[in-house]
This record gives sequence, structure tokens and C-alpha cells, in this order.
Amino acid sequence: MTRVVALGGGHGLAATLSALRRITPEITAIVTVADDGGSSGRLRAELGVMPPGDLRMALAALCSDDVWGRSWADAVQYRFPGEGEVGGHSLGNLMLSALWDVNGDVVAGLDRMGALLKIIGRVLPMSAEPLTIQAEVAHEGRVRTVVGQVAVATTRGRVLSIELTPTNPPATQAALAAISDAEWIILGPGSWYSSVLPHLLVPAQLDALLSSPAKRALVMNLDAGQKSGVPLGEPGEAIGLTAVEHLELLSAHAPEFHFDVVIVDPQSQPASTELAEYLAAQGSRLIVADVASGPGSLQHDPEKLAALFSKIFS
Repeated sequence: MTRVVALGGGHGLAATLSALRRITPEITAIVTVADDGGSSGRLRAELGVMPPGDLRMALAALCSDDVWGRSWADAVQYRFPGEGEVGGHSLGNLMLSALWDVNGDVVAGLDRMGALLKIIGRVLPMSAEPLTIQAEVAHEGRVRTVVGQVAVATTRGRVLSIELTPTNPPATQAALAAISDAEWIILGPGSWYSSVLPHLLVPAQLDALLSSPAKRALVMNLDAGQKSGVPLGEPGEAIGLTAVEHLELLSAHAPEFHFDVVIVDPQSQPASTELAEYLAAQGSRLIVADVASGPGSLQHDPEKLAALFSKIFS
């Protein structure tokens, strides 16, 4: 079975993991830990824990399709209603926070949660401590600093660069070991500034990615290169950027990091040859394939991704 490491966060990583568990049990999900909004932000501020939301979603995505797996996936994703102290929290977030407190170790808590859910694969945090995203943003003729994942995701203007605080965060040793042992490394899809780029900003993890013998694949977002109709100055991550500009952002933050394969859905494939020429110069193979859940959808279809991954891996 192919040993795969999937990097990302949120719904994008969940789609990739849902696809991968259909074709291999040898999966390690490495998840961003900079969320500061919603339930995750509240628990992070109140308890000082790792933001659990993206980790919870990865665990749910790796649950099997039997009765046990689906019932537990639904349970951990359950969100309490109301405006009280528990309102807005998901059950999985609270469970992870409790397990971290009991075990005193983030990875041990995730492994225990994974064992309870009987997940296919393993879920690990990108760093051994919670991180903060900071961006330099150009808007209306000036450049300002925006701090926090939610603020960066909703800021007006063009994000010029991002960095993490602390600037040299400790990587997770188990994640580094998985990267060195992988046969394929998959990055994306996901929020470009908060789920994709941060994986290249942990120095030890980037070094592991560069030295790993694994082949690398990038799954582009379904709105990359689309004519969104939304001006670049409007809030929203990477809205208005072309597919090449998405890739240039990655290259600006990690110039030595290239991909063997870049997967693009036809709906976000520009009519020009700019993307193909850019990737050819990078030594990357462009694969244009229908991976959307439906016409015009911005969500990837796990079954379509699974079929494509299976072909690529073989």
C-alpha cells in the first residue's frame, strides 16, 4: 500500500483524506494549528490548548464507511446549539481538549481519539505548539500587518506574504518521520494563506519535505483562476488570484519546493497556456481532471479524487 502524507487543514484536507482512505491505509495527516476563530479560538484562549477544529475534521474524514465509523464521524462533528458556554462547541473539540488535558501530550491525545474512532491512518499537528498567522497586506496604496487566521482570511487587500509566530516553531517529530518515510506527499486543496502556505513555514518540516524521497502532488483549489467577479480588494482568501499567482505565492515562500504533479479541475483551468508553461518550466506535470462534486461546485468530490490518486500512485 502506498504511504501518503497529506498536508493541509479544514475542509480541503478533509476532502483529500476522505479520498485517500478509500485507496490506502497508510495515511498520515499533518494539520495546521493556527486557527483562532469559533470554537477552536475559544478553547485556545480559555484553556491554552492546541486549536482542535482542523484536527477534529481530519479525524472525522479518516473514519471508515462502516456503521461505527460513520456514527462516530457524525458524533465528533456535532455542534451544540444555543448561546451558553457550550453553545457553538463541537463534541470532538471538547473531547480532544479533555484528552490533551488527561494525557498531557497532544500526539498521545490524538492517537487515543483515533483509536476510539478506529480511523484509517493517523492525524498529527504541524507543530508541537499552537501558532499565530501574520500577513503583510497591501490595500489602498499602503501595506499593513494583519494578525490572526480569521483576520487574514477576511482582510481586504492583497496578501503579499505570511509568516508564523513564533517564526521558528517546533515541528512534530512524528510528522517529520512520516514525511521521510512517505512515497507521496499531497498538499492542498484549502485556504491558501491559512491551510496551505503555513506548512512551508515550519523550518524543520520544510527541510524534511525537501529531503524526502517522496513524490509531491498539489491539488489546486476549484476557484483558482476563476473569474470570481469579486475585486481583489474584497475580503476572502486568494479571491481574484490566477492559478499561476497561487503557485507563485508558494514559490515565494519556499523557492526550492516544487511539485511532480499539479491537479487542476477544468473549471479552473484558464484558456491561456500560461499555467502549462509555468509548470513545464518548474518540471511539474499538469493533470487536468474533473474532481469537483458538481458543475460550478467549489467542493472536491472524494470519490473522483480517490480514482485520480489511484491512477497517479500507480
